[in-house]
Amino acid sequence: MATMRAMQVPRAGADFQLVEREIPQPGRRQVRIRVQACGVCHSDVITKDGVLPIQYPRVPGHEVIGTIDALGADVASWQVGARVGVGWHGGQDGTCPACRRGDFANCASTIVCGISYDGGYAEYMVAPLEALARVPESLDSAEAAPLMCAGITTFNALRRAGALPSDLVAVQGVGGLGHLGIQFAKKFGYRVAAVGRGPENAVLAKTLGADVYVDSAATDPGAELQRLGGARVVLSTAPSGKAMSPLINGLGPNGVLVVVGAGPDPIEVAPAQLIFGRKRIHGWSAGIPTDSEDTLRFAEMTGVRAMIEKFPLARAAEGYARMMSGKAQFRVVLTM
Repeated sequence: MATMRAMQVPRAGADFQLVEREIPQPGRRQVRIRVQACGVCHSDVITKDGVLPIQYPRVPGHEVIGTIDALGADVASWQVGARVGVGWHGGQDGTCPACRRGDFANCASTIVCGISYDGGYAEYMVAPLEALARVPESLDSAEAAPLMCAGITTFNALRRAGALPSDLVAVQGVGGLGHLGIQFAKKFGYRVAAVGRGPENAVLAKTLGADVYVDSAATDPGAELQRLGGARVVLSTAPSGKAMSPLINGLGPNGVLVVVGAGPDPIEVAPAQLIFGRKRIHGWSAGIPTDSEDTLRFAEMTGVRAMIEKFPLARAAEGYARMMSGKAQFRVVLTM
């Protein structure tokens, strides 16, 4: 059998292993993808450290861009050579109450690429039809890869949060998620306030499209957002409940704090902060493949792009460490 290179996690908490594996064969309603690029996401820690029950060894990676290399049985809607992406949503059971209502993103048995089955830290991978998104030919593979998770998360959360063009929308964090959130918010026509800690990100935030930069280390960010008129939406991308809590006071009437950064500490809020002004706190996670397609098309149309650092597959461990250090500018991508 022909072989491929893959970077696998042999067991929870173990170091990455570069191995030679047989190239997998697609089963019924599956395709095989020749991987061109795969983003390294903080959520890959779930596979690396065994945060969820996982069958090891496992190949991580859920920001995959590649081309279909082979078709399994009963595949009529895709062709060999088609350019596709696979994101966090790697399929659904189709039978749970949520799926029966068409709410696939909340499937009770969500299938996650790189967790439920082998992902994109490899030269080839197999994915079910339900996981596939079409990728515009004009997008560079390495630049498109982070859009399959960080991109869809910020794009989808913003477009469904209820803000209208010219509304004040704040994006907390100028990092892996935030630098995309700022770009999407500006292209949606919002008045964008970027909220960061320290003055060093001010120039970058405005380059990305922010109309104003709020330094939360130098001022009360909630009070500053109120001074600007109150935010219709605050998109919280930094994984810190402590950093999110002051932003609730920055919401305007009917405002919503949309949480996409998964921090371990709680968000602190008094009931009166929500009751007066009818404010909300709302969690959001990625989306389904059609949402990924919307994200990719919108990025193609408007010029939204991820800022990336590239690593070859053989240096995946180094790329993962770079991502975990928080020093990457801003998304790490493995190229094949």
